[in-house]
Amino acid sequence: MVAEDFFSRFVRIFQAEAETLLAHPDNLPYLADPGLAPTEMVRYLARWIGLPGLDADLPEDLQRDLLVAGAAALPWRGTAHGLRVLLEGYTGGPAHVVDGGGVHALGDEPTDTAWVRLEAASTGRLTQDELVELVRAEVPAHVHVELVVGGRTVWPRPEGES
Repeated sequence: MVAEDFFSRFVRIFQAEAETLLAHPDNLPYLADPGLAPTEMVRYLARWIGLPGLDADLPEDLQRDLLVAGAAALPWRGTAHGLRVLLEGYTGGPAHVVDGGGVHALGDEPTDTAWVRLEAASTGRLTQDELVELVRAEVPAHVHVELVVGGRTVWPRPEGES
């Protein structure tokens, strides 16, 4: 049977498929590593942990950095600390976050706790619009967000800017 050309070619099809299937388990640990995973997988992982979709036009190393920043902030998601970690990861520099939340004695609570102010020295490697989009996606819709970059309020947009 091995001498038959048709049989040999037919069996090679299944052998090639089996080798492909056997190679996948060996590569599984690398698929979740932001430094080694294919770029498409990096974007998938970012969506999987709840980050807004990473633009395929962003440089590959920036996409990986944003995934790492999002993953580092994930255990703290929804807190001022989580927003600070995320903002520092996005911008590559120190960030400051102040919010209206906290623990207050009954009757001493502020009337408006749904606000957060985020401050960073720069947008890092992102454009201003990209940073605003990422921050707005992370903060709940009912929370008033003020984003200050380099001492200038970039969100909400000052009147006259579009």
